[in-house]
Amino acid sequence: MLRPAMSEMLDNPQECYAFVVAVAKRAREIADEAEEEHDILEEKPVRLAVDEFAEGKSALRRE
Repeated sequence: MLRPAMSEMLDNPQECYAFVVAVAKRAREIADEAEEEHDILEEKPVRLAVDEFAEGKSALRRE
């Protein structure tokens, strides 16, 4: 289970789908960047992406 919980990071519970998509996109970017630079990740890309959202380094685009 991911910590912090998704509900703790979202203001509106209806944004869950958008949040999951945003995390997946960011995780793909992290994995691609690591592959290009030949880096070995200590954590899984999804974990790193969730941490970025929790710390405010990445944000959900509200259109």
